[in-house]
Amino acid sequence: MTTFVELLLGGLSIGSVYALIALGFVVIFKATEVVNFAHASLLLAGGYVTAVLHDDLGFWPALLVGIAGAAAVGAAIEFFVMRRYRGSDHSVLAIVTIGVDILLITELTRRMGTDVLALGDPWGNEVVNIGGITLAQTRIAAFLAAGLLITVFLLAFRYTSWGVSMRAAAENPQTAALMGIKLGRVSLAAWAVAGALAAVAALFLTVFPTPGLERATSLAALKAFPAAILGGLDSTTGALAGGLIVGVTESLATGYQSDLSFLGRGIGDLAPYLVMVAVLLIRPAGLFGTKELARV
Repeated sequence: MTTFVELLLGGLSIGSVYALIALGFVVIFKATEVVNFAHASLLLAGGYVTAVLHDDLGFWPALLVGIAGAAAVGAAIEFFVMRRYRGSDHSVLAIVTIGVDILLITELTRRMGTDVLALGDPWGNEVVNIGGITLAQTRIAAFLAAGLLITVFLLAFRYTSWGVSMRAAAENPQTAALMGIKLGRVSLAAWAVAGALAAVAALFLTVFPTPGLERATSLAALKAFPAAILGGLDSTTGALAGGLIVGVTESLATGYQSDLSFLGRGIGDLAPYLVMVAVLLIRPAGLFGTKELARV
């Protein structure tokens, strides 16, 4: 039972980090109706800046610069690349983001080489024991930080002028533009917010018990993609639910992998995608996604 609780709590912690990444997918999709496949490079960029600067600036200033840097990269992608293709088919724009992702990850990988970079976090490898249950302090910090950021985002999304503009643009961009909402600004802000969230997620994906930041860190965005899809790609609530589901599923499948050996090795990595497919077979729009109705 102790093992199950540890795996469950660990899954909720990493799931909250996946929720941050999934939220980035959702924000950009709601603002532009484009699936952003360049999210992995935003995550890697934020983590790289933090890792490079933490020795000189200290951890917290370096983290702030990393968050700002990833937000700036996201805004630059929107302004210099995506805006030039405005009006194009959304599938074309999604392919453009794939090209951007390849370019950025190639450059970041060239700079990193084969090194595994530490981000200088203050938690180290410290653990907390509660009633026989052992949890890394980094996992607790990840859950609390992700919960705080998601709460702040949802409140801003609901009660600020930016959130109203975002919801209006997502509901009907043509009408929103006629009402005076600057769609370009909404899109730019969405990319910047997605980059900032990805930078925070990069931190908690590279601290203990993982060795640090490396090329494979960007693949975490691929694990968060099923979270966004099964939750509903146009639902902020769905991003949260999807992230937690994916995190718990991955943790339990990995922890009980020996008991699931009949399914083959690596079932922990595959489990989130199996859950995504199962949910989509029942609810094609995701758990909280909006169903599109067409009159014929």
